[in-house]
Amino acid sequence: MEGSRIRDPERKIAMIEKQGARGGLTAEQQVLNDLWEEHLRDEFTTQDTNATIDTMVPDAYVNHIPVLTGGVGHSQLREFYSRHFIPKMPRDTEILPVSRTIGTERLVDEMIFRFTHTVEMDWMLPGIAPTGRRVECALVVIVHFREGKLAHEHIYWDQASVLVQLGLLDSSSLPTAGKETARKLLDPGLPSNELIRRARTSHRE
Repeated sequence: MEGSRIRDPERKIAMIEKQGARGGLTAEQQVLNDLWEEHLRDEFTTQDTNATIDTMVPDAYVNHIPVLTGGVGHSQLREFYSRHFIPKMPRDTEILPVSRTIGTERLVDEMIFRFTHTVEMDWMLPGIAPTGRRVECALVVIVHFREGKLAHEHIYWDQASVLVQLGLLDSSSLPTAGKETARKLLDPGLPSNELIRRARTSHRE
């Protein structure tokens, strides 16, 4: 690492484009869209901590809801991004956009987050040694803007599904699923209510 920028070009994250230029946005919505895209580029493509922080207000905060990682204010966020987020991302990480909704001061991104667990991911799986297993999970980011910059990010995903895919949680007797949760988001026609059927079959036995 040199300064706040990761220099390994192989670590650039695959930001898969689902569609071309987004149409139908007001000028104000386009500004929010472009600012968010800049923030994502700074995090995942240029992997530049200082540039990432520059897109955020001084008292901005980030909260990864399932594991309470992130920080409040530029000082905490600079340490978080430079030590626990940017360098702790697997090289084959892919982000597949599913939907984006933009309001007056808020943006909601729905995506599929894919990776092979080859590094210890402080921000998502703190304390868990690499398992080498492939993970696909649905992930939602809610972004609030203030004064032309990001004010906060709330990031949600199904941690039980991630742990199932890593072999750290046995879903055979629990109401949770693995990669199927992400795949059904992309294909609503996949079977529903499989866990209900499984539970009823188990009770009959």
